[in-house]
Amino acid sequence: MASSPAQTGGGSFAVKDCALISIATGKRAFVLKELKDTLQEIGPDSVYYHFWGSLLEPRFEEREYNNDFAAWARHDLHHDGLAERLAVIDPTELEDLEALRQELVEVMEEVLDTDASVHWVRAERPFDFIRSQIVVFDTHRRVDRPEELPEMLTRISPSSVFYHFIDARRRLPDHDDDFSQWLAGFGPVHDPLRERFDAIDPYFGSLMELRDELTQIVSDYFR
Repeated sequence: MASSPAQTGGGSFAVKDCALISIATGKRAFVLKELKDTLQEIGPDSVYYHFWGSLLEPRFEEREYNNDFAAWARHDLHHDGLAERLAVIDPTELEDLEALRQELVEVMEEVLDTDASVHWVRAERPFDFIRSQIVVFDTHRRVDRPEELPEMLTRISPSSVFYHFIDARRRLPDHDDDFSQWLAGFGPVHDPLRERFDAIDPYFGSLMELRDELTQIVSDYFR
C-alpha cells in the first residue's frame, strides 16, 4: 500500500492493522557462496522478510539474532564470526532495502575472501529464502486529535505498531512513520514529538517494547 493511512491537514488518523504473509520462493542455499549469490538476485521483499518478519511471529523467548541470515550463520553454518557481523547490521541506518542487501553481500564477500575454509563448509540445514506480502486491514478506529494518541497506543495491537511505525518507513517516500506524518498536518507545534519519534530505533527490541516506548513518549509529551 503506497499511501499513508493518516490524513494530513489535521484530519482523522485511521488506525490500520496488518499481517505479514510468508511465501516460499523455492530458492535455498547450503554454502555461504550460494547464499551470497542468491541474495544478489532475490527480490527485495525477501530481504525485508528475513530482517523484519520475525517481529510479527509469536514467540516466548527473546530473539537471539535479529535477522535470519545471522541466525543461519550461527546455528547451521556454525560460523560465529560471520553471525556476529551479520547480527549487528541495523536496517534502520541504511537508506533502503537495496542498501541493506549490498551491506549483507559485502560482509559475506569479505568472509569468503579471508576464510578459505568457509567455501567448503556445508550447512546442516539450508537457508530457505522466503518473501513477504503484507496484508492490511482497517480497524475502523479513528483518532481526531493528537492528545488522543496516548490512549490509542495502549489499545492497538503490536502488528498495528509494526504497520504504522516500521513498515511506514519503507512505504513512505520520506521514510517517515505514519504518526509523524499525521502530526505534521497540524503544523510545527508538534515537531518536538516528531523528533522524538524519529530518534527511536525499532529494530533491536520487540513490538511490545516499541509500543510501550511510544506510549511513554506521547504520555510524557502531552502531560
